Amino acid sequence: MKRIPMTIRGVEKLRKKLEFLKNIRRPEIISAIAEARKHGDLKENIEYHSAREQQGFCEGSIQEIEAKLSNAQIIDVTKIKNEGRVIFGATIILFNIIINENETYRIVGDDESDIKENLISINSPIARGLIGKTTGDEVIINTPGGNVKYKILRVQYI
Repeated sequence: MKRIPMTIRGVEKLRKKLEFLKNIRRPEIISAIAEARKHGDLKENIEYHSAREQQGFCEGSIQEIEAKLSNAQIIDVTKIKNEGRVIFGATIILFNIIINENETYRIVGDDESDIKENLISINSPIARGLIGKTTGDEVIINTPGGNVKYKILRVQYI
């Protein structure tokens, strides 16, 4: 499996989710299975089958998170000299020339992305269009909503 770029915040978020699944969710499901077994015939026991299905999802999630963490390439941009270049983990302040407004995004890993928090995936069209560019550059990015022209106002490594 190839290395998965993540910020420190993203790794911590995954570790917390893993801890929750292992220490809280897994025991809850095991308890639900034990309780459902007490109700008798397992062939027609909906609670039992539901709990077993939840167990499968939980164990699958645990394995997926453990694999991602073991292959994580943690990138801490605060330890990199800022030369105004857009890189993974950078926060970019853009001027959207089309709508005449500033927009701010931080480029993060796929698991960390959340557009409501302006966290965009390294694999998103905007991030791919910005990587390698520098402060002052103008870029045209092909988004699902059409082409958008941006000017990079500032690149921060925070």
